[in-house]
Amino acid sequence: MPDLATARAAARQAGIELFQADARNADEIGVAFVKFSRERVEAVVVIPDAVFALHRRRIAELAMKALLPTAFGHREYVVDGGTFSYGEDIKDFLRRSAALVDKIFKGAKPADLPIEQPSRFFLTVNLKTAKLFGLKLPESFLLRADEVIE
Repeated sequence: MPDLATARAAARQAGIELFQADARNADEIGVAFVKFSRERVEAVVVIPDAVFALHRRRIAELAMKALLPTAFGHREYVVDGGTFSYGEDIKDFLRRSAALVDKIFKGAKPADLPIEQPSRFFLTVNLKTAKLFGLKLPESFLLRADEVIE
């Protein structure tokens, strides 16, 4: 999984121990948070995944209960109680995807279409959640955020 490999490399470079917990459903997400407590995990980074998107409120609730700050790749997690996110705008991604599908339906060959990557990333911070954990976020960090939820 490319995102996990990137996370491992970044953690190693920062001198941070990475603890991986796999989950494919709501029950396994609960088990993962039990493991986080047992391992004394200090924060959770959730790799973008359809299962996690479906259960994002549960993840936020479990994280708040365990007092674990969370980082995500999409804003919607933060709206539902996550601590912060940094990633592409999912709505923009879906619009761009629809435009490519439209071109294919009109006869374009998929192999002839350009590969697109996000060109803009958004930082969203849930200040209410951060305060629950006792996080004191620098004003300079908050000023860089595209959205601060209070």
